[in-house]
Amino acid sequence: MERELWTALYRVARRLSSDRTGHVYSVSWIVSVYLWSVVHDRPVSWACQSQNWPPEWRVRLPCQSTVSRRLRTMAATTLINLLKERLCRGEVAPEVSFIDGKPLLVGGFSKDPEAKRGHGAGGWARGYKLHAVWTVGSLVACEVQSLNVSEQAVARRLLPQLHSGYVIGDGNYDSNQLHDVAARAGVQLLAPQRRQGRALGHRRHSPSRLRALALLESDFGKHLFRRRTYIEQRFGQLTNFGGGLGPLPNWVRRLARVRLWVFAKLLIQAARNHLRQGNELMAIA
Repeated sequence: MERELWTALYRVARRLSSDRTGHVYSVSWIVSVYLWSVVHDRPVSWACQSQNWPPEWRVRLPCQSTVSRRLRTMAATTLINLLKERLCRGEVAPEVSFIDGKPLLVGGFSKDPEAKRGHGAGGWARGYKLHAVWTVGSLVACEVQSLNVSEQAVARRLLPQLHSGYVIGDGNYDSNQLHDVAARAGVQLLAPQRRQGRALGHRRHSPSRLRALALLESDFGKHLFRRRTYIEQRFGQLTNFGGGLGPLPNWVRRLARVRLWVFAKLLIQAARNHLRQGNELMAIA
């Protein structure tokens, strides 16, 4: 399955790439070598050794330093973002979206200075977090930050990427400021009151927040909110296959590397979903 996933991604990367910089290795090949390491959960140095490729695929490979350096260039970043845009996003504007975060933890004694302390699953931890907005069938927007960055702060950048419909989150997203951001984007945020059972007080509240709290009392709003488990299923699907997003390996440290690793895993999951549905990836690109 890893070969099939990588082959599909490599062909799409070649089609989307417009590298005319004159390098020995094209940007599509640099990104594809990195994806070969990620789909096998190995470091870049492993993918740069010819014995770790099928005999019929053995071609000239760049060294580890070349891959790492070129991955930091604008050309590689642009290609990865273009791959994510083409493979992860749907063509139809979503009616209902779901927002949440998935902690990506490191050990408590890790020397990574960018792995900050924050709220993980069940308590305080160190690491990073994948913040994502998912709809049925596609990833709308995502961002990876250190664990100490609040979900509301990231949501203020993710929600404007939506343009219509409802977006459903848990109580962590219940704030007047966030409701105003969603309303300006033309989206109705649905999040339960963060402090259940307490009065709202006399200060000014966002009309969008008041509308959301009233909607959550209706049968329609309750039905919508029960669908929030969908994003938990998507996070589960992201981790439950060979080559999926597991715990961060010990060579994936610092925010830039974690982002690159997580985005590659999202590409692998998207390719897997398209192949399982019988979609032609070259047609999508």
